[in-house]
Amino acid sequence: MSMLLQVRGLRAAYGQTEILRGLDFDVGKGAVTALLGANGAGKTTTLRALCGSIRRQGSITLDGVPISGKSTEEIVRLGVGHVPDGRGTFLKQSVENNLKLGAITRSDRQGIAEDIEKIYDYFPILKQRRSQQAGLLSGGEQQMLAVGRALMLRPKILLLDEPSFGLAPLVVREIFGIFRKLKEASGVGILLVEQNASLALDLADHAYVLETGRVGFSGKAEDVKNNEQLKRSYLG
Repeated sequence: MSMLLQVRGLRAAYGQTEILRGLDFDVGKGAVTALLGANGAGKTTTLRALCGSIRRQGSITLDGVPISGKSTEEIVRLGVGHVPDGRGTFLKQSVENNLKLGAITRSDRQGIAEDIEKIYDYFPILKQRRSQQAGLLSGGEQQMLAVGRALMLRPKILLLDEPSFGLAPLVVREIFGIFRKLKEASGVGILLVEQNASLALDLADHAYVLETGRVGFSGKAEDVKNNEQLKRSYLG
């Protein structure tokens, strides 16, 4: 498998508090990589560091292009789609305007229109709500919209931060079903941060388990899922 994202020696801090202490990990093209670990292990910080939204050091390469010195806007233009915790939808904008804002770096109007229809194929409820303010959507619908907006970028990689958080099990199954379709039908890589380890490992190809800002263990997702000692030690 060829590598899409390669990260070496990633360090990041909030003020004087260092959170990441030299992470090394990869995400393959068309593959799902899970970042697991207890609260405070550095999972969300890793995604923020990749996006350039916090101070970081180390080497980050996306599809052969170094991005560690680039701004958040430049990183987005290079194909990094981020679905943050809290979803980050524009609450006063309509569903369709949110999707259009996801394509703000693009100028191909026909392609944008076609991609909006693809998002509606993935999430039919959004088509029904296309003129509704995003702030009036349910939590699950807002999460679908956040994922759809990130896909409008036509990203090379999706960074997903706790996509199941606060959602009903039926909605979670629906959203993770879309992730599975993306994995099978496109070359989009996915870096998934998810507190529900079992859910993440069912989807992922590879997993890294973080412990206080470092990689405590890495391996095939299936191996992690079947390792009882590892689950007790790192995943709770």
